[in-house]
Amino acid sequence: MLRELKNKVFILYLIISAFLVLFPLLHILFSVFANGIPVLLKFGMEFLTETLPAPNKPGGGIFPAIYGTFVMVFLASLIGIPLAVLAGIFVAEYPNNALSKATRSLLLIMMEFPTILVGLFVMAIIVLPLGSFSALAGAIALSIVMLPYVATYTEQAMRSVPQQYKEGAYALGLRKVRVVFSITLKIAKKGVVTGLLIGMAKVSGETAPLIFTAGNAWRSTGGALEPAGAVPLWIYYLVQQPYANYHELAWGAAFVLMVFFLAIFLPIRLSMVRS
Repeated sequence: MLRELKNKVFILYLIISAFLVLFPLLHILFSVFANGIPVLLKFGMEFLTETLPAPNKPGGGIFPAIYGTFVMVFLASLIGIPLAVLAGIFVAEYPNNALSKATRSLLLIMMEFPTILVGLFVMAIIVLPLGSFSALAGAIALSIVMLPYVATYTEQAMRSVPQQYKEGAYALGLRKVRVVFSITLKIAKKGVVTGLLIGMAKVSGETAPLIFTAGNAWRSTGGALEPAGAVPLWIYYLVQQPYANYHELAWGAAFVLMVFFLAIFLPIRLSMVRS
């Protein structure tokens, strides 16, 4: 009797704990969808194609923020992904090397490193010498944030490849470079692509490093060497304004950002469950 009671109490405790863990996430999703969807229905396609309106004026949109986000994530991917993949391959292929061990430790530290410090670092080496905020500086900051995630997933994917495939390739007389890039990396491509997408999803929602690097752009879409807006930046600035229409735009922008993140994250999770 007592054992059965303890079992029921323990199960109840697990259910309550799971609910407490999930409640904040579900509340965030509900709040964003409940407040963001009406904004998009109200403004329609104008919300995605127009620029910031004047305070307390109807209409407007977040196109400069969407444009800036895509530009900076694209540039960050061009900069960060090749470096991250090569770093992951190096750590996976030479696990006992002293430099490899140091690299792996550094990657793990970078995953927990405050991203605002990354922004300050890039501001010191890029923004101040150039004398201006720019999309390029923002992209460099995002590439640094992205790098440890992509490198770590690449390393794990490379290590998951059975050793027999490598031994068979070496037995055929292939060189190590050919084995790594033509055999191992090709087999591990699913895990590598997962890392790439998670890295892109991570940086698409970053705000702190962009405050010190990209600056902001409310009504313009400039080049790589000009200040650029971003969806998370706009949310951060708009919620601080005392105007009701800016708060509406912030909720709509949050919904767009959430949809973008879920569009990347959910297929990854589904593919991992199937595999």
